[in-house]
Amino acid sequence: MKTIVVIGAGKIGYTIARILAGSGDYRVVVLDRSADQIAAFAAHPAIEARVVDIADAGKLVAALSGAFAVLSAAPFHLTVAIAEAAARAGVHYLDLTEDVAATRRIREIAEGAKTSFIPQCGLAPGFISIVAHDLARRFDRVDSLRLRVGALPQYPSNALNYNLTWSTDGVINEYIEPCEAIVDGHLTEVAALEGREEFALDGVTYEAFNTSGGLGTLCETLAGKVRTLNYRTIRYPGHAAIMHALLHDLGLKNRREVLKDILENALPATIQDVVIIFVTASGFRDGRLMQETYAHKIYGDVLGGEMTSAIQITTASSIAAVLDMLAKGEISHTGFVRQEEISLDHFLANRFGRCYARPADRLRLAG
Repeated sequence: MKTIVVIGAGKIGYTIARILAGSGDYRVVVLDRSADQIAAFAAHPAIEARVVDIADAGKLVAALSGAFAVLSAAPFHLTVAIAEAAARAGVHYLDLTEDVAATRRIREIAEGAKTSFIPQCGLAPGFISIVAHDLARRFDRVDSLRLRVGALPQYPSNALNYNLTWSTDGVINEYIEPCEAIVDGHLTEVAALEGREEFALDGVTYEAFNTSGGLGTLCETLAGKVRTLNYRTIRYPGHAAIMHALLHDLGLKNRREVLKDILENALPATIQDVVIIFVTASGFRDGRLMQETYAHKIYGDVLGGEMTSAIQITTASSIAAVLDMLAKGEISHTGFVRQEEISLDHFLANRFGRCYARPADRLRLAG
């Protein structure tokens, strides 16, 4: 039984630990600096939970010693420190970060490593890159790839049309940092909250706008191979305008802790959410310009006897699926691994990745 260390005992870390321990194939250890967060695991006898100061490099390396892999569900600003500890301890490393700078540093750490370093294993970045790359390979020549993802309340009831469904720090970071894109064949950066568009899906109108980190390493992978590549976050109409006013007109872009306090005390959390995945690819096949779209909605559901939000299910299942594939030898065991290197069919066939499979996917894989 392989030992897996999960760092971060928040909503996502809690879900990751539960589904891995529930499989019966992994010994799960959860680490967090907060005793209150760790106390949430008291009712789970299959999970060992310990209070550890993640900022103490020596203690962290010692806690990772002998494990098969460490999975980071910690805030993005701790990502690099955890990856460095994984390298020192000689364990595989996986994370959920959307932070571009952190991923670049992890690539450096992975150089010459005898274990795998697999960042960005969540929904976006993560699964979205696997889908996009699978669509792209179906064309003789790809013209454009447009990736759209959102985790939204099913029943919006405030001016922002939004509820907190995952890390507030992560949301703020996505709304502030520069966004990678390919425009007219050139790798570039575009501003967050810009490029707003509207579209309808199943009779509901949404808006989408640039946010940082959702493409992962896909821009680099497809540089010189596609004319247009971009990623935008999906929200209900009106959200982008209010966030732009808060961040730019009121200057909270430079006061992240103030903005975080406002959001966490004004917006209730919800587990009644929906994850929307909408990827459109166009290009040439047999001399004709063609288009293919991958669209899917995933709702909150009961997981391991507990009602669990859609964003928890999708994020936790994604990193668990990548870990499972790594443990089975379906992913490289050394160096830096990009999400788009992972086969979509293998991911959807995995016991954890199966939650992403649409009815058509299940029929195709079964046949």
